[in-house]
Amino acid sequence: MGLDRREVAAMLATMQGRPAGIDADTIDSLELVWLLHQVEERNSVRLDLDDDDLNAMGTIDGAVAVLNRVLPHERS
Repeated sequence: MGLDRREVAAMLATMQGRPAGIDADTIDSLELVWLLHQVEERNSVRLDLDDDDLNAMGTIDGAVAVLNRVLPHERS
């Protein structure tokens, strides 16, 4: 099962100063770094994303789509 919008929003919400909830859709560059760190730690992986992937992750929906494409499918 892949990541969903709520999961990504919850990870972002752990960043100090990030608005809670899924209504804050945009992800700035600092938030993206935080999110990628969280995903790597939780999944014990090292993500190797190209510029197109990173550019597509400017919104929660974009991040969900990219992460579900690049993460191993054996998530629990």
